[in-house]
Amino acid sequence: MKSAKSKQRVAKLVCVASARRDSPLELLSNDKMFCQRNTSRLPAVASLLVIFLVWMTSTVSGARAALAQEADVESAVCGAIREPFMFWLWRSMAGSPDPKRVTHVKDLEPIHFKTRDATELGGYKLANTNPKGYLLVAQGNAMLADQLAADLQVFRDLGLDVYIFDYRGYGISKGKSRLAAIAADYAEIVSYLNTLGYAKRLLYGISMGGIILLNAVGRSQAYTRLVVDSSPSRISDFGCPERYDPVVHLPEDSSRLMIVTGSRDEVVRPSQMDELIRVARSRRGRVLQDNEFAHPYQDLSHATHRRRQNEVAAFLLQD
Repeated sequence: MKSAKSKQRVAKLVCVASARRDSPLELLSNDKMFCQRNTSRLPAVASLLVIFLVWMTSTVSGARAALAQEADVESAVCGAIREPFMFWLWRSMAGSPDPKRVTHVKDLEPIHFKTRDATELGGYKLANTNPKGYLLVAQGNAMLADQLAADLQVFRDLGLDVYIFDYRGYGISKGKSRLAAIAADYAEIVSYLNTLGYAKRLLYGISMGGIILLNAVGRSQAYTRLVVDSSPSRISDFGCPERYDPVVHLPEDSSRLMIVTGSRDEVVRPSQMDELIRVARSRRGRVLQDNEFAHPYQDLSHATHRRRQNEVAAFLLQD
């Protein structure tokens, strides 16, 4: 059994930025994509999750059954009940898609991608007239593509075509939200984007997005540079098979990879990233540790959020 302190950390993993006013996190303003906690609602959500996970982490049979079914891409690998429930919770926090959020974003194109299992994923492309490369963004587990599109314009304006999709089962994407399936989707998306002739192949994983991208392509040569921002070293602590742990997917030469962590992060604490940071450094990966950074889109000021973006862009675009 895990300690009560450990289970409290598990509950905090669901607290990621959402652009809904009625979510546990609220935007500070309509045009600034950084968030603060709604403390009146978060304790109730966290308490519910702690109670549920105390029960769920004591049942390993669901996870074993899921491993036997993993040939089905939409099978749960982190518990036959636990994983669907958590994705349901995160999707609920993310809310519904709203096209009005992106009406003011210039050079934005709705896009669709059909996976090998014929699931259609929806998202957006922020197009640059003369792109140096592409940037594929994998967001946090309670975010939608239309909530981040406006904020990603900074990367487009630096000379990139920016792609962001709703995870399968979220927003305008079809299918069931499952870890293995989402990782497979992003491996396919990267493979497709790499056929389009881009000189730079850039990836940015935010929170759960870092887990997804490392599982999808971490040890491959499919990308030029990858930023993993505030993702835990391991998810096997939460009932997933060890082969899905992010640290397992760090390449032997991690010089193309940057890990970002913040001292103010209360969702994925720096201690939960220690192993990922240590291994990445030992393999020549870059680590950005900042005393002012919180979890992505929860930085306390717009200036801090922009500084974070600038650091990410500088690493991605360096020759």
